[in-house]
Amino acid sequence: MKPYSKEFRGEVLAACDRGRGTREVATHFNVSESWVRRVKQERRELNKVAPCLTRRRTPLWAAIADRMREVIREKPDLTLRELKAELQTGLSVQTLCTALHKLRLTVKKKSSSPRKGGGRMSRKGGMNSSESSRN
Repeated sequence: MKPYSKEFRGEVLAACDRGRGTREVATHFNVSESWVRRVKQERRELNKVAPCLTRRRTPLWAAIADRMREVIREKPDLTLRELKAELQTGLSVQTLCTALHKLRLTVKKKSSSPRKGGGRMSRKGGMNSSESSRN
């Protein structure tokens, strides 16, 4: 959802400045009362009318980014679960994956457990070994 334009916010604030109540303004402009209160608060506290176009939230993994780089440099073949254990963090595996992507770091893709099912075997000439021994 796109943020409301600066002009629209200005119209809402102008209606509030003319003495109309929050509920009345919200109903007139078809917006929520909480949004009207928030716009008024932003103008009062931050002297701001324009919408924020970028997020300013710091990701949870930012605090351990340097440690992540260090661990990956020392042990580049860790899986994400092993990295989580090494960092002793409560962050999820997905959050660590996102952090590594943003930091342009790579780790081992899968654990080194034996494959199940034996996998696909190559055939000579489209026949398996039992068929070729019968001919």
